[in-house]
Amino acid sequence: MGRLVRKPQAAALDLRAGLEDDLQTGEAGMRQTQPYPGDGYLERMVKFVPGEIIAFSMVINAILEQAMKSGGPDAAMAGIPVPVIATVALLIACALTPLFCWYVRQEGDAWIVNAAVSTIALPFWAYLMGAVAFANHHDGNLATILVMSFTVVSGLVAPKLDKPKVTEQVQAEAPLRETPHLVNALAG
Repeated sequence: MGRLVRKPQAAALDLRAGLEDDLQTGEAGMRQTQPYPGDGYLERMVKFVPGEIIAFSMVINAILEQAMKSGGPDAAMAGIPVPVIATVALLIACALTPLFCWYVRQEGDAWIVNAAVSTIALPFWAYLMGAVAFANHHDGNLATILVMSFTVVSGLVAPKLDKPKVTEQVQAEAPLRETPHLVNALAG
């Protein structure tokens, strides 16, 4: 199980395997890899939660929350009001989410879909965690309803099936077979 949602993949034909069989045994055959159905609903629902970015946001939010407690409603850092800093920090976290998804991607990951859904999910989770950016509008019950609803719906977002791939590096890796003379004569 990877960190990001895996795309479904059709079976791939391996022409190299067929050529090796043909060269070694005289029988042509292609091997077919097993199709991968992709991550299911529950896996997608869990993997779309931007956990690492939420953790980053929680640390920043804890610092900003302390500044709000010690400075009151007019708290500022370097002359900038803390709620403004909190909003900018949330926007930066939203910008880092697709970058993080791109950075941890592996072959077969649907990182673009994951980045889009996770970026949309982050403000919901920040609201649930009581981000300072939402301090004037926070309602714990509403936050819970929003996160649960979004998480359930996000599991319905599934990446599209990959097209079957045919491995065609045969010429570079193995010598070509010589065609029988009878076939050349009949071909003209």
